[in-house]
Amino acid sequence: MDYFAQQLINGLVLGSIYGLIAIGYTMVYGIVGMINFAHGDVFMIGGFIALITFLILVSFGLTAIPLILLVVLLVSMAITALYGWTIERIAYRPLRHSFRLAPMLSAIGMSFVLTNYSQVAQGARVKPIPPFITGGYTLHESPDGFVIQLSNIQIMVVVTTIVLLAIFTWLVSRTRLGRDMRACEQDQTMAALLGVDVDRTISMTFVIGAALAAVAGLMYLLYYGLVDFFMGFVAGIKAFTAAVLGGIGSLPGAMLGGLAIGLIETFWSAYFSVEYKDVAAFSILIVVLIFMPTGLLGRPEVEKV
Repeated sequence: MDYFAQQLINGLVLGSIYGLIAIGYTMVYGIVGMINFAHGDVFMIGGFIALITFLILVSFGLTAIPLILLVVLLVSMAITALYGWTIERIAYRPLRHSFRLAPMLSAIGMSFVLTNYSQVAQGARVKPIPPFITGGYTLHESPDGFVIQLSNIQIMVVVTTIVLLAIFTWLVSRTRLGRDMRACEQDQTMAALLGVDVDRTISMTFVIGAALAAVAGLMYLLYYGLVDFFMGFVAGIKAFTAAVLGGIGSLPGAMLGGLAIGLIETFWSAYFSVEYKDVAAFSILIVVLIFMPTGLLGRPEVEKV
């Protein structure tokens, strides 16, 4: 039971990171109706920017951990949001009214561009950092010596995810920008006729999604202590799967799907063969979509005639 509890904690932390990335997927799909396949690479860019910012601050002699984290978070979110805005303007906006496959092909191409750009700029080797958020709590120690531990970085990842989910749920449901997003989701033409700046709304959606990906990149860097140029592809596929599993277009569904994928991977790796954890995750996705085609919290699309 202690081993199960420890794996539950590990799965929730991993699922929180997946959920943060999945929110970006589901926000873009909900408004534009397309999958931003470059979003996982934006997450990778955020991780690299966080690493570079951290090294610059340390080289200047800054040692206050809370101040370092705040500066790294703000800088990585700002620069990664600029990446998201640029990607939307260059790769997606010119093709928005083209046939439906064109934006998807452009997104895949942008994903390769960002991956190879990072490989050329930063090299193909894994970039590690020493752990600078240490410590934690011992929740329970069994008679045979197994200890259930909850580290400070795990607490930080989960709390950050919960806070951001609450903020962006409020943003979408209560603010003017959120109303514009929901209007564009229902009908972009009618939203434009009613005074909604559709281009600005879509750009802001990409910016917000990229900023969330930057937070996920920072959390990944702090939790695993490394980044590499290929991590965006793997994490992006898992986060996209989480968004589909939870119900594409639903923010709580994206987070629920991320937690589900994280728990499935962790428990399968703990009790079965780690080589087949991806097989288990995608098999469960298939089974869920057979019986719930719109995902766990997705809404069926209503065709307007």
